Amino acid sequence: MCGSPTVVLNGATATGKSSLAVSLAVSLAQSGHRAEVVNTDSMLVYRGMDIGTAKPSAAERRGIPHHLIDIWPITRTGTVADFQELARTAVADCRSRGVIPILVGGSALYVRAIVDHFDFPGTDPHVRAHWEAELERRGAADLYAELARRDPEAAGRMEPSNGRRTVRALEVLDLRGAMSGQLPEPAYALPDVVQLGVRMPREVMDARIEARVGQMWRDGFVEEVRRLEADGLRDGVTASRAIGYRQVLDHLAGEYDEDMAQERTIIRTRQFARRQLSWFRRDDRIIWLDGAGEQAEGVAGAELLTQALEALRDWRPEVSGSPH
Repeated sequence: MCGSPTVVLNGATATGKSSLAVSLAVSLAQSGHRAEVVNTDSMLVYRGMDIGTAKPSAAERRGIPHHLIDIWPITRTGTVADFQELARTAVADCRSRGVIPILVGGSALYVRAIVDHFDFPGTDPHVRAHWEAELERRGAADLYAELARRDPEAAGRMEPSNGRRTVRALEVLDLRGAMSGQLPEPAYALPDVVQLGVRMPREVMDARIEARVGQMWRDGFVEEVRRLEADGLRDGVTASRAIGYRQVLDHLAGEYDEDMAQERTIIRTRQFARRQLSWFRRDDRIIWLDGAGEQAEGVAGAELLTQALEALRDWRPEVSGSPH
């Protein structure tokens, strides 16, 4: 490995990114390169949201420092702009200490916002309040239909059920008149970035997602959500919309039974994983690792680790596209 890169691990949910990040950090340490993990998952920041986010335990972290985990209460509203600032600060801290930062998370938007030149439009509390009131009055589906009519490209980048993001998109449309041009051309803002991605056949990924959700239930996920509900989860604009948590909250509200909550969690997670991959495939800077043999959820196999280490050994700063 030439130089000290900023490593980014991309991939859909349940592809073993978190485990691979730790294994990679341990291997780098054994070769004399200190490394630490910087979380870029929007839900791991919330304290108490452990089972449903597959948050790595202390044992699973294997002594590797992790940044941006368990830093917020569940009632705090998180934004991409907040995460951008926090993650870039964590990366700068690592590099100032001669530590390789390994960013790991499944949201392409969050990753782009952190590693690329990415400015966020302003906000207007009156415009925001108007659309939040419209969301309450008309519902997420109707508001999404309006967004799709006004800006189909922006609507295509988000989930129809995500009322919070739809409100934000409509606010930006009102302030700027257009949102489609919001995503800039890829250009790294961080130094010496090398992006790796974990991919696997759809049937393997689907099986891993089903296995993960089943394990969540066996580990007491419903009770976790019940406890968090008592602590104000329903008031958490961001946290309450997390996949799995939303479905269990609906179950606890009597909208459907527990089996249906589990099935809907599997379906929504699979849909989310497909959207994640669709986003990542647009970025031709990502070096893809083949996880076809990674059958067991939560385990980063030797083959994946070997591929990641080989990619880092082949990396050269002068071809990374990063500023110096």
